[in-house]
Amino acid sequence: MGSSDSKLNFRKAVVELTSTKKSVEPTDDVFWEQFWQPNSIKQVQDIFSLIQSEEIRQLREHAPNNLATLCYKAVERLSQACQTSSHTVNEQQEILNCARILTRLLPFIFEDPDWRGYFWSNVSMPGSSGGSDGNTPPLGKLLLSSLCDLLFCPDFTVSSSKKGPETVENLKSIDSCEYIWEAGIGFAISPPHNPQYDCNRTELLRLLLTCLSDVMYQSNAAIQSGYENVWLSNFTSAENRHVLPLFTSLMNVVFSYDPIGYGLPYNHILFSDSRGPLVEVALQVLVATLDQNGGDSSNAMHEEEDAIFSNENLFISYLSRVHRDEDFEFILKGFSRLLNNPLIQTYLPNSCKKVAFHQELLVLFWKCCDYNKKFLFHVLKSSAVLDILVPILYYLNDSRNDQTRAGLVHMGVFVILLLSGERNFGVRLNKSYTARVAMDIPLFTGTHADLLIIVFHKLITSGNGKLQSLFECLLTIIVNVSPYLKSMSMVAASKLLHLLEVFSTPWYLYAAPNNHHMVFFLLEIFNNIIQYQFDGNYNLVYTIIRKRQVFYQLANLASDDSSISVALKSRKRQTDSKNALPDMRTPTESSNDEQCRDQQGQQETGKNFSQTQEATSAEEAEAKQSHGLSASLAKTPNVNVMTERGTSGLQEGAVPGLVLPTSNKAGSLKSDSGTSESWTPTQKWVDNWKQKLPLQTVMRLLQVLVPQVEKICIDRMLTDEGEVLKFLQHGTLVGLLPVPHPILIRKYQSNSGTNEWFRIYLWGVIYLRNTDPPIWYDSQIQLFEIQKI
Repeated sequence: MGSSDSKLNFRKAVVELTSTKKSVEPTDDVFWEQFWQPNSIKQVQDIFSLIQSEEIRQLREHAPNNLATLCYKAVERLSQACQTSSHTVNEQQEILNCARILTRLLPFIFEDPDWRGYFWSNVSMPGSSGGSDGNTPPLGKLLLSSLCDLLFCPDFTVSSSKKGPETVENLKSIDSCEYIWEAGIGFAISPPHNPQYDCNRTELLRLLLTCLSDVMYQSNAAIQSGYENVWLSNFTSAENRHVLPLFTSLMNVVFSYDPIGYGLPYNHILFSDSRGPLVEVALQVLVATLDQNGGDSSNAMHEEEDAIFSNENLFISYLSRVHRDEDFEFILKGFSRLLNNPLIQTYLPNSCKKVAFHQELLVLFWKCCDYNKKFLFHVLKSSAVLDILVPILYYLNDSRNDQTRAGLVHMGVFVILLLSGERNFGVRLNKSYTARVAMDIPLFTGTHADLLIIVFHKLITSGNGKLQSLFECLLTIIVNVSPYLKSMSMVAASKLLHLLEVFSTPWYLYAAPNNHHMVFFLLEIFNNIIQYQFDGNYNLVYTIIRKRQVFYQLANLASDDSSISVALKSRKRQTDSKNALPDMRTPTESSNDEQCRDQQGQQETGKNFSQTQEATSAEEAEAKQSHGLSASLAKTPNVNVMTERGTSGLQEGAVPGLVLPTSNKAGSLKSDSGTSESWTPTQKWVDNWKQKLPLQTVMRLLQVLVPQVEKICIDRMLTDEGEVLKFLQHGTLVGLLPVPHPILIRKYQSNSGTNEWFRIYLWGVIYLRNTDPPIWYDSQIQLFEIQKI
């Protein structure tokens, strides 16, 4: 009854605040304290149900002084709490209620341009204890300072290291490095776990995340024009004395988390997990702080040794300076454990807890590799990188037909592109692959490279239309690793040839100015393998011989205007012109044995596919959590902008055509893969790139091996492909091929387009994942569009 009366009184105070025509005096403490009384609010959801979004807007428009005073009084109460480290239970509840109220109000303050500067102005509240001496810090700075102090408050968010009457202490004098939340980076002692501390940290971090979300209410044009997120700048600067302990606390809490715990079935149902919500919001705060402020994509923090003492983002600086192998191993094991968690299969359905924050994890993995090259090299120096790759490929394959998860697919592809720029990644792909999770792909016996090629083939041939902008990225990855692939399965080889068969279709080549790039990439893949890994890749050589007509037709591609016109018109008669690609589901030439292999794989996968229902429970929970909403994405940066070539001086006649011309300046490749009314292919244009097709190596292989294979088949009356494969396995082309060309690796390079994409994607994920409570719901987001599905 008392709780109901308290909520009723709270509701009456809200109505009075919004309906009054005069301002409530800041000195009326009895009125203002109604909003954070311990008995009025018990959980953050109560605030969101008792204060409606329209009421906040009404307060902002018609009683702005009341809104300003409410914000000020809440921040003032938090600041007062930092004057001592000893708080009663009621005082702790008041702190949490103030944080909850500010979490509710801030999004609607950010959405109004006239209010954004309120927290960073130097105007003191009339009647406040701060006076008007001009030395009062901005309200935003005071709020951030108070939150950081409270995140290391003994007996509230951390365990007290002192006992007795001397525990009363000003939080400003506490050395927070002694109160890091969890063991890990830079801290060896694991404090005792207290569920209440986790809940309190979660509430405060949620408010901190809301403060950092100011960027969501800026258009991308404003960001590129020099916008600076003052909240982010202040929080990550040297003005925040807690930067280092906060960074290590967030990192250690995330990477030490084990959702399985002791491995008891259904333990997550029997016991509440206070650490799970904390890890989720800590991860989101961490990736938000690692954003490059504004539109600047500079990586100067890698170059200046004394940058840590400047006004730059210290979270990025500290991340770039992690260097101990044990810290790298701690981070890598955490990534592997959490990314693989949704893939765990058990005999008892839903007996293990599945986390759903893999999108944030992938962003953090990207940031770690991009900002700390030593960590990237540590990841690649062992086969542990495959423990990261397999779950990414699983997510790519599982999400390829879901338009609401197109961002996840882009994110995974970008991470693999970053890894593929290093030689060790291609070498590690040669490790044999043993299926750990059921995927709807053909059964194969081979390596992780085969898995990568097969999944990429699935993305291209059966993914949704939003993924067309990724085609060049996918093929670039395979190009990067191709010089190091020692052996390829027949299934993977068939998929590569199928892609060439599809992308070399005349109408597709003529449909858009950059479509021929796909053929150049695929030919580069074949050339790399033939020149550098001929021994062991007899499956690919056999498939090339069997599909040799594709290469012959490509070499003899008609380029006259009449042939171009006929090709385009024939396609329009066959299918709707909106289709951007040929029919990729069925190759025009397909041997019976290849079809049997695919069917066998699909049948085998079908036997285990029911097991994936448990593996996808996290994704289903995530979809329900987003309430049928999705966030828009930025344009996919052009692969030429995202990468730089790792070598030069290519031989004339070997791969000159691989320095691909750019036919448009758009940041998205989407238009390249579809027909365009404004695009008119000409004979001159076709001849220009056709003469640069790097067909010499493959043609020389066919010239040498086709007669040999035909002869042996006739002489020995062979009809079994196994005997032909044995012959090719012991064959050689030494001295018969053109001089090997230098290996060309396209490494990722930081650019503003990618930074823009990551910022929009990250905040879109954060928006959709925070629906209980719905922090930003019904506010006017500008950074991206919210779409109902």
